[in-house]
Amino acid sequence: MRVGILALQGAFAEHGAVLDRLGVSHFEIRQRRDLEAPFDALILPGGESTAMGKLLRDLDLFDPLRTSILQGLPVFGTCAGLILLARDVEGGVPCFGTMDICARRNAYGRQLGSFHTEEIFDGLGRIPMTFIRAPYICSVGPKTRILASVDGRIVAASQENMLVTAFHPELTDSLAVHQYFLNMAA
Repeated sequence: MRVGILALQGAFAEHGAVLDRLGVSHFEIRQRRDLEAPFDALILPGGESTAMGKLLRDLDLFDPLRTSILQGLPVFGTCAGLILLARDVEGGVPCFGTMDICARRNAYGRQLGSFHTEEIFDGLGRIPMTFIRAPYICSVGPKTRILASVDGRIVAASQENMLVTAFHPELTDSLAVHQYFLNMAA
């Protein structure tokens, strides 16, 4: 398996480090020609979703990536990546809009509202979760499966070929969520 990691902005290097620990081949997607390399799955990292959405369009990455996701390419969005995939965004504008969820941007506040906790993730048990200016999922559609909640707020979900987390699993020592995604993509 080979994973493409969107590397326009945000925590892409940390995802690469997790994939290295798992022994999974990966590369960074920075420009249109990078999409010429074959890949089996995609990671949309945390960062600033508005800036990422603009760069996706400016660099002519938006249409081919959205088409690939709609055609079934497995995709994992963390934090801003969750917002990029959301069909509806409170406090923002949808980007790919491929997942039937509504996300609330910066729902946990500014940088000072960042926190770490451990909660149950369906199928994985209790895992560490790091939230940095994180969104959460306000609502889900009928095909979306809720995987984790913190204080009654949805922080992880899946739908068909898409997995999203409001938290940053790449910023913990746990490999569980990335392995979950790789199993889903296989």
